[in-house]
Amino acid sequence: MPVDCLQLTSPLDGDILNRHDGAETDDGLTVEVRGTAPKGATVTVNGAPAVVVGDALWSRMTLHRQRNEIIALGSRGDRTWKDAITVLWDKQSRPRYRFSIDDNIEFLCDLGTDPDSFASLFDHWYLAFWQEMHREFGAKIHVNIYYQTMDRRFTLAQMPTKWRDEWEGNSDWLRLTFHALQNEPNRIYKDAPYARMAGDFDLVVGEIQRFAGESVLSQATTVHWAEAPRDACRALHDRGIRRLIALCRRQSSGECTTGYYLSPKTVDHCDARDYWYDTETDLLFLTCDAVVNGLQVAGVDPHLDRQAESPHTSELIELLIHEQYFRKELPNFQPDIREKTIRALKWVTDRGHEPVFWGDGFCGNPVEAPK
Repeated sequence: MPVDCLQLTSPLDGDILNRHDGAETDDGLTVEVRGTAPKGATVTVNGAPAVVVGDALWSRMTLHRQRNEIIALGSRGDRTWKDAITVLWDKQSRPRYRFSIDDNIEFLCDLGTDPDSFASLFDHWYLAFWQEMHREFGAKIHVNIYYQTMDRRFTLAQMPTKWRDEWEGNSDWLRLTFHALQNEPNRIYKDAPYARMAGDFDLVVGEIQRFAGESVLSQATTVHWAEAPRDACRALHDRGIRRLIALCRRQSSGECTTGYYLSPKTVDHCDARDYWYDTETDLLFLTCDAVVNGLQVAGVDPHLDRQAESPHTSELIELLIHEQYFRKELPNFQPDIREKTIRALKWVTDRGHEPVFWGDGFCGNPVEAPK
């Protein structure tokens, strides 16, 4: 069927482009632009003539800024067409990773209900382990936390401020942010309105600011179950969140419920990329590369090796794990969970990935293109 519209198909709107997507210099990133156009149309891309063969168009342009508009204009006789997309440039990108922990509340309950037993935060075995991972691998650890335990025996309001200086003193490698009100019900924010997400976020973050200080907070988080409607995500954006972690693999049923409000088509596209930017909500989604507790120890390297087969899924590595698998008293305890953690950290370290926080710079990259 003849094409009767002008459409840019590569890159796509919201794509984040780096050294693997074109030829980079200090001045810019030169990329190919492809699309479809009505047969016989004359097309320009950002003012430069494009090549049109049949209904396929091709052009090349250089990105000079962090945010770039690509505008295609077409004409044939008295008919005109237009398509426009926005892409971001991750200037001088390099391999980097972050290690995040979801579903945290038990270690905070230990600290908050028995503060006299812990002169230091790192007298607690859980934080001592993560401190060891930082010292051995340079790892930066992002901890997503609940407000309360399910039985409500503990809430963050019970956390004392005695370790505030220590939280702040270690915020270069240890961060805290909102995850959810509590662990259950499952898919807690699936249909959450703006006010519900806003209220729960404010509850958690307000307590973090009180007991740990402003410096431990981040512009990035993972909402519990990585699922929330667009309007609930707007509530996060209105409170300073700019990065969300998504798990974009489809289940055996073909469904993906851990991609927030993103459409199936967008989820599939994100699964083949490290990151993607929603121009409408101003939220940047980073793809989780490994849920470490879901792998066997011997399976960690092969899983990450598969991610590394494409430069578009291995420049930024997000490693994710959950607190409950460390707790011997809980049914999900995994005796080899520390070994899995070490295996994953050794993989990224051996391959030269730099530990970062996604909320710092441009997704952990201190080099930012002009805005």
